[in-house]
Amino acid sequence: MDSNPGGPPPLQFDTAVPSVASLGTITTQGVTCTACHRAITDEYFDVNGQSVCEACRTQLVQLTQTPRGWGLFAKAAVFGVVAAILGAILYYAVIAITDFEIGIVAIAIGYMVGWAIRKATASRGGRRYQVLALVLTYWAVGVAYTPLTFQGLAEQEKKEQAEKANAGATPEAAAPAAAESQDDSGMNIPVALGILFGFSLALPVLVVFGSIPGGLLSALIIGIGMRQAWQMTAVPPLQISGPYRIAAASPPAV
Repeated sequence: MDSNPGGPPPLQFDTAVPSVASLGTITTQGVTCTACHRAITDEYFDVNGQSVCEACRTQLVQLTQTPRGWGLFAKAAVFGVVAAILGAILYYAVIAITDFEIGIVAIAIGYMVGWAIRKATASRGGRRYQVLALVLTYWAVGVAYTPLTFQGLAEQEKKEQAEKANAGATPEAAAPAAAESQDDSGMNIPVALGILFGFSLALPVLVVFGSIPGGLLSALIIGIGMRQAWQMTAVPPLQISGPYRIAAASPPAV
């Protein structure tokens, strides 16, 4: 695998050079850094079972440091929100077409959000980014449920109107409802968006508790997606040991 240009080298490598016992010196010749593929002639470090040079080891250590700037956090939030909206569209489409909640779609949402945040932070993570990914994944599920809920409410309203019509309701009886609908149309747009946002946050909980025992499956699906996002934005685990010195080659036997 080629090294990552312009950023820290990846954690996964194609070539693995097994580390030796915890001695200060090694006599093996031709050790190669698995990150930059350059030959190491003096000393190397063992990072998660891979042999890397000192420069690549320093770059990998930087991956374990959570970025503190609010500018980078805002960038990660923007990337995450876009991914959450796209994931919500995907989730809604699957439910609308198949009429089933498929767990792998929730995992896909968590992956999309986690990938977007890591893209914004150059593959660095931390607790603040984990919380961000968790909230956005949960919110994406709520956004996906929102149009389905409004569709259900609209169908229920049409059904009630049809029942009233069959029962011989007079047009005057429907006048107050129409007037109330006209009054609601004058609501301030920011207020309406705020209400809609709060509704989307509360909707997953309402769906879970409003459809028990079937809601337990929905809770499991949501939890799977959130867990995926949480893991992807965590600090990469690194086990570093060394440095190990490479001894000079022995002279060839005569």
